[in-house]
Amino acid sequence: MAGTESQSGTLAGRRQVSKDAVHVRRRRVAAIGLVGVLLLGGCGANALLGGGEQDAATTTGTPTAGPAEATAPTTGGSATGQEDDGDAGGQTGGSEDAADATGQDGATEDEREAGDGADDEFAWKHDPVAAEHPSDSTAMEQVDYLTGGLTPKSVMASGHGLAIANNMMYSHTSTVFDTTTREQVAVLSDSVDLAEFGVEGHPGISQGSPVEAVWTQDGRYAYVSQYTMFGENFGREGFDACTVHDGVGPSMLYRFDAHEMEWDQVIKVGAVPKYVALSPDQSTILVSNWCDATLSVVDTQRGEEIGTIAMDAAPRGIVIMPDNNTAYAVAMYANQLYEIDIAEQSSEVIREIGPRPRHLNLTEDGSTLYLTVSGANAIYQIDTASGEIVGEATPGVEPRSVAMSPDESALYVVNYDEATVSKIRTSDMEVIDRVQVDANPIGIDYDPVTNTVWVACYNGSIYVFDDQGALL
Repeated sequence: MAGTESQSGTLAGRRQVSKDAVHVRRRRVAAIGLVGVLLLGGCGANALLGGGEQDAATTTGTPTAGPAEATAPTTGGSATGQEDDGDAGGQTGGSEDAADATGQDGATEDEREAGDGADDEFAWKHDPVAAEHPSDSTAMEQVDYLTGGLTPKSVMASGHGLAIANNMMYSHTSTVFDTTTREQVAVLSDSVDLAEFGVEGHPGISQGSPVEAVWTQDGRYAYVSQYTMFGENFGREGFDACTVHDGVGPSMLYRFDAHEMEWDQVIKVGAVPKYVALSPDQSTILVSNWCDATLSVVDTQRGEEIGTIAMDAAPRGIVIMPDNNTAYAVAMYANQLYEIDIAEQSSEVIREIGPRPRHLNLTEDGSTLYLTVSGANAIYQIDTASGEIVGEATPGVEPRSVAMSPDESALYVVNYDEATVSKIRTSDMEVIDRVQVDANPIGIDYDPVTNTVWVACYNGSIYVFDDQGALL
């Protein structure tokens, strides 16, 4: 099948590990500590003081803007619309002083870190930092501009010091950042030997095409949807203008382990999976299958799909309520908002909306739902108890993905067709700030460890904005 590459498939070959001085030094310290333990225990060992692993070649080629938007098929109750989600690394611009420091006791930083143990190796263990100011009182200030090997379709922060950027499908990579340094710590190839993960029927090396991600609450794992699979026995390749009758083959959900910095699980889901949502109790994942017009229900303990829920054309945004059973999802080309019963695996249309509802956000207590309607250039604020629209904002032209501040006082919206990011005050749904970015901003998230907003632009860049440094 077109797009398939022949590669030797080992687990180690699917990642590139950072050679940044900080990370190299920490790996060296961990090695020193291990040798010391063996020597103290009376065991002989050869000294092993290696540097960082040699990086494999990163994806080459000039980053391009997102593809032309597809026109939705007209089927059943669906309405015509547009969505560019048929997605057609390298070093970044972050900076850090990596020089070793010497304390007053004369000990080098390496010696002091040796006493901290191997836990220092794992950046995902950072804790969120409380913001000094309410987010609806601050302006966004650019603090970094990251490029090099990036064609980001989405970017999602772990909440514990990492962020994963999923590059456009033909880049075949996901890039992992340390949000505290804004340096790349891994570039993950989507090439896998599925047999190593217990998925049979696809011999040899298969390739994915990453789209969106959701992190577990502890920041240990990220589940990444793969738009379509390339390799043996996958059926027809995915495309955005598909219908349920087009024979597009099922795809996969990869799980990234932040501890090991590699994929550690693969789960079969539906055709062209896009958005991914995790229940508050971490037991269930819902995946919107664009070409199947279904949601996959995934049991995280079993690591497998346990059912599907029927919807209409082009399911996308999903949120799950605090009861871990009720969910909301949109059918983008049917212009519908659904209420989902996960246990019953059933769905019900609760509102005709449109055109092209795309993204959903939910407050932590489940009382307020924010619905982004790309074709109407609008975000609606909905009271989940009554189902009524209680507020509305016009953030810009073609709003797509949306992030919410930890204090829930602000929304951050990428406006795809005008290359801006808007900040909305949720108390009155007024736009209070707007910043310019590169063409085709498509993904956005808020990192609570650094209180920064990360914006993915399809043309090959990620902007980072500080959300606390300046008051409005």
